[in-house]
Amino acid sequence: MYGYMGKLLRVNLSTGEIKVEPLKEELAKSFIGGRGLATKLLYDEIDPTVDPFSPENKLIFATGPLTGTTAPTGGRYMAVTKSPLTGYIAASNSGGFFGAELKFAGYDMLIVEGKADHPVYISIKDEDVEIKDASHLWGKRVGETTDKLLEEFGDKKAQVACIGPAGENLVRFASIMNNKHRAAGRSGVGAVMGSKNLKAVVVRGSKKVELADKEKFMSVVKEKIDKIKKNPITGGGLPKYGTAVLVNIINENGLYPTNNFQTGVFKYAYEQSGEALVSKYLVRTQPCFACPISCGRVSYHPAVGVTEGPEYESIWALGATCGINDLASIVIANHLCDEFGLDTISTGGTLAAAMELYERGIIKQEELGDAPPLRFGNSEVLHYYIEKIAKREGFGDKLAEGGYRLAESYGHPEYSMSVKKQELPAYDPRGAEGHGVEYATSNRGGCHVRGYMISPEILGVPQKLDPHDISEEKVKWVKLFQDLTAVIDSSGMCLFTSFALGADDYADLLNAATGFDFSTDEWLKNGERIWNLERLFNIKAGLDPAKEDTLPKRLLEEPMPEGPHKGHVVRLGELLPKYYKVRGWDEKGYPTEEKLKELNLL
Repeated sequence: MYGYMGKLLRVNLSTGEIKVEPLKEELAKSFIGGRGLATKLLYDEIDPTVDPFSPENKLIFATGPLTGTTAPTGGRYMAVTKSPLTGYIAASNSGGFFGAELKFAGYDMLIVEGKADHPVYISIKDEDVEIKDASHLWGKRVGETTDKLLEEFGDKKAQVACIGPAGENLVRFASIMNNKHRAAGRSGVGAVMGSKNLKAVVVRGSKKVELADKEKFMSVVKEKIDKIKKNPITGGGLPKYGTAVLVNIINENGLYPTNNFQTGVFKYAYEQSGEALVSKYLVRTQPCFACPISCGRVSYHPAVGVTEGPEYESIWALGATCGINDLASIVIANHLCDEFGLDTISTGGTLAAAMELYERGIIKQEELGDAPPLRFGNSEVLHYYIEKIAKREGFGDKLAEGGYRLAESYGHPEYSMSVKKQELPAYDPRGAEGHGVEYATSNRGGCHVRGYMISPEILGVPQKLDPHDISEEKVKWVKLFQDLTAVIDSSGMCLFTSFALGADDYADLLNAATGFDFSTDEWLKNGERIWNLERLFNIKAGLDPAKEDTLPKRLLEEPMPEGPHKGHVVRLGELLPKYYKVRGWDEKGYPTEEKLKELNLL
């Protein structure tokens, strides 16, 4: 099997059994790899109603056929499991070098089952796989854990994916961290890892990925890299300013969520922009494996030393949505989130919900004791509560449940800006209604990287769409972006390449690597199959589309108060039926028997 190693590594932490299984080619052809293939295995192997923290849940580290190749950005992996935050499918993507190394060790996937009776880590050196004691690492932060494991492993070129104290303490939005600062960040995948008493996976490999046509593949790769480097976003803005190049763009377009989405304009945005980050804290750029874009930031602040980031989403989540404009505080808070293993988006979104509840008099200072007041703009809140959340200490224990459960516990879930209990990211959909449909229908809850409609609605890539058009044509774009993203996530490439590349380009790369020779439409059909299988998993897990394919009340009923989109709400009630129709689902949002047969899912 070209592009694949042809092997799945299965480790049962309850029994200690370790076995290697063949990858079935027919599954690879239908679900590609990465997100798609892992979703198929999870769907087939667990009961979707299982408690996410039970030993019966599984955690899958999944690479794609382009992971570990020279395909531009071909270093991605997915962490797939049932989410403790949403109760639905979790598929969290990370870069760095871990995914490629897992492939080099000879495995397309690592499937973790059961639960160890004490803290452990999994050591992988090609065929030599062991479950080792990690009691001495439990409670350690991500940086120290990584350093100690590399020392024990005896090879500094090994790659480590681990959890911090947040994962150990089952914080519902804990992340899995690799290369210290790269995160499989969303949906609480780190908490599932912690529930299994699995502190880390360390891997070193010596193999190469075999390609169907090496000469053709290299020619295709060169062509795609040229496209990426000539594109003004992937060849200009992202390398120069990182993802935070978006801060000023999104704010000027009036959809930079501020004070828990109470408005879409933050008057201090420039002070926390990519331009400001470069001028104040940037040391150098940091590319992931095989990446020609190099959007990663290596930064320095005297309080934390050399660190990485913060990215656009983290700057916003630890900044504007909490009303905080101090970039220094944001850099420090981002570092703390990495060290404790916390998703920055959910951390900031949860704190913003708490701030609004506090300012409305729903959370009382007496309940917080000597802790800093939960007021918008109070940067003390960041540094105080990040550690409290990770350790579930004091009020941090409530915050560790996420913004939705926090607000619901006070009888006001409407102040949680979340979808399916996952906190929304850094774009107010009142300024991009197609993006609002993506939020409402995303299979992993509030998420921008399941169908990034900001690209056409705001950035004009691949073409400019009216952000307030609510025609059937708009939801066709949503479906296309969702299906294509499923292909990209399953291939092992980074979504950022889609600013420069189109569906035909991904088909070229996948065909040259695998030799499958599928048409672009056939690859997109695989993406549609993956999207529908995720939907089926969620429905079996208890999803009620009528109640959960929605947005926070504020975004549906409260008009944007200022900026270019003043007066707008998301007209989801008009868009959603059109989306269901384009998807081939019934009017209630369930995939029809006809659609499932078309996709070979029945």
